[in-house]
Amino acid sequence: MGSGKSTIARALHKKSRKMILDSDVCIAFSENSSISDIFQNYGESYFRELERDFCRFVAQNVQNAIISTGGGMPMFCDVKTMGKVFFLHLEFEAILARLNAEELSKRPLFAQKDSAHKLYNERLQTYKNSAHHCIDATRSIAQITAEIHSLL
Repeated sequence: MGSGKSTIARALHKKSRKMILDSDVCIAFSENSSISDIFQNYGESYFRELERDFCRFVAQNVQNAIISTGGGMPMFCDVKTMGKVFFLHLEFEAILARLNAEELSKRPLFAQKDSAHKLYNERLQTYKNSAHHCIDATRSIAQITAEIHSLL
């Protein structure tokens, strides 16, 4: 969450002209509801099942596209089945510094800073293990995009 996945996906699209699929956008659209509302009305387990459905669909039906996943997807899905995976690595405090109050309010798992930090620490190794490449996301969008593009 907040590492720049959507921003980097758009930059990669401009460089490669490949289609972008953002899992959260696709899920929200298919459910006709925001991610926050899905969490609030149906719970996290329902949302994670929607993510698994998205992952399976992409793995079976999508090629040569840029996929931007939700922050929890690697915890609940084998994201490597969708293609080459890049983890945009940032320390927790750097993520917080990027997000304003409005953005934080849209992220249900960021409701409490301490629990969000704990969640970050719990997920970090899985993120690294789920990726083919770990990318230093403290650099500029152009630098990150160039590195990912060169690895494709």
